Amino acid sequence: MEDNKMHNYIKDILKNMPADWLNLTTHRLDIYDESLAKTEFLEQLENLFQNNTADAAKLNELPTAYDYIRLGHPLSSILEWAIAHLQDLKAENVISFSSRTVPILAILRKNLLENKSTQILYTDQLPEFFDADVIRSVYGYNFDLKKVEKGTAISRFEGSTVLISSATNLCHIELLSNVDFVINIDAALGSILVVNGESNNEYISEIQHVRRRETIAITPANSLAALNRLVGNNTIDPTITTVAANKSSVIDSIKKVTEAPTKGLVASSGLSMQYAIVMGLIHDALDKHKGKAIKIIVPPNCYGGTNDQARRVAACIDNVEVVDLPVDGGQDMVQSIDVVLTKIAAEDAVPYIIAEIPTNPRVEVPDLVKLKEVLSVERKTAAGTKAIDPVFILDQTFCPNFHFLGEDEILSPVRTISYVSGSKFPSGGKCTAGYCVANQKAAELMPKIELHLSLCDNEATTLQYDILAKQLPSMNQRIHDAYLNTRAFVNFIEKTLPTAKINFVSEELAAEGFTPSVFSLDLPTKGNTAEEKEAYKRELNLKLINLMITEIPTESKYCVSYGQLKGCYWTIPATSTQGTTKEGDKDYIARVALSANMDLEKHKEVFQAFVDSI
Repeated sequence: MEDNKMHNYIKDILKNMPADWLNLTTHRLDIYDESLAKTEFLEQLENLFQNNTADAAKLNELPTAYDYIRLGHPLSSILEWAIAHLQDLKAENVISFSSRTVPILAILRKNLLENKSTQILYTDQLPEFFDADVIRSVYGYNFDLKKVEKGTAISRFEGSTVLISSATNLCHIELLSNVDFVINIDAALGSILVVNGESNNEYISEIQHVRRRETIAITPANSLAALNRLVGNNTIDPTITTVAANKSSVIDSIKKVTEAPTKGLVASSGLSMQYAIVMGLIHDALDKHKGKAIKIIVPPNCYGGTNDQARRVAACIDNVEVVDLPVDGGQDMVQSIDVVLTKIAAEDAVPYIIAEIPTNPRVEVPDLVKLKEVLSVERKTAAGTKAIDPVFILDQTFCPNFHFLGEDEILSPVRTISYVSGSKFPSGGKCTAGYCVANQKAAELMPKIELHLSLCDNEATTLQYDILAKQLPSMNQRIHDAYLNTRAFVNFIEKTLPTAKINFVSEELAAEGFTPSVFSLDLPTKGNTAEEKEAYKRELNLKLINLMITEIPTESKYCVSYGQLKGCYWTIPATSTQGTTKEGDKDYIARVALSANMDLEKHKEVFQAFVDSI
């Protein structure tokens, strides 16, 4: 009876759900409270369920669930919630993944850090890309792997038992005694992981964090398909018949945009791409520089996902260490790189640098000629031998149209890999897929990166390719038009509130091709002490943002997004993108991102009202 009630309710949801649940990476940003995120969404959904209410207006009023799809979204949350209801479990015990490998890696990671044994049982064939040898040798994970017949009694194991099944229906979970984790996989949709038993509840947040940092949740389109199958709807999953053509179009567009000599790789998200890059380079170092320390050099105040992921990788692999690279707020990237690389060279270690250009959140661009020179210096080890040259891993999300990697371009003499978050300009906010390319000097590294992208089952989905095929051809024009809006808004703020400090590219840098559409705003403050001044500034930040999103709710959003097709996005990096950054390295300034399609005059009008109020 309860199952029928749930099935009927899900059918009503699918009939009445807001279109944004399927078509955007985030829904209802105007009522988004990051601290409550999924819990608030599910609490309100549960109330609607208990009252058997699923009309379109009520569903549209539900707040955003998680963020950016990596950690979850309305449809994946509903899928997990429904499965949990049917299994008499809490919703957090069911975790969906777009990847079929990463849920396994998430359990292995936790057990590695806990020094706990793992046995992986599977009833069908494991995915062909699940390379047990590489997972053991590169990721450092330990496990026993065993095929079992369906229906076989599973004996007790001293450690964790993981059961993997290629389910005919992704949502039909069979929980067995002596099995700690059940993972149902579907070649087209992704996977569902169920944490079985209270003794394993400590894994839940760890597994969710892996999903946030190294992959994404099951996508909206695939969640929708899974929900339809769950309730027996006789719908036909939309089939994209142009898969090969879409992939070819995306690869061609990436080549035109970047002018890089290598074929682009496309991942399910920017962090999925970054993870493949980092693990691919570590694999390369283990092969070519056996026994040598590997140093991942990362700005301490860079995007929190980048910073956190690098530290998470280092925590799992003995000879990998994170080294801080001060680059922002008065620190010179070139000088910092010189100091760090000289020290690492003396240690005869392998240097991998991850940096954003322009930097985030202060939108600073280093002297590129000096950057090339400092990266090209031939350094010596303490023993006087030639040191290993660095690989520069460039997060180019703010300016994906700038040519760093082509023949005779500024970084062509330096081993360089560039990657971009696809939820920004490449897709205009319609999907999360990201991509990477390399210059000729780093071309030999791409096969290892592709291997780990495949092993983690983190390639972009067919629908993501379809979206990118439609959006990428117009990307450069959108970047240009959004920059013009941003320059005009920055000029207006400088005139209206001259005491504010604005971090944005100069006219000279823009003329060279750096045309971001994001700037940071350090509002004027007052007070007798540093603490009072900081508190006043933070309060003013929120006053400005709240005014903007209240007065222009159809365009101004409180979100970390950037490169969207329309509107204007406001955030405070210290409480969003720098969420896992050390407190002392955070920036409590406002970051503003403009699109090509927005009412600029209305934004000026509201900003003028803000200035008048202070």
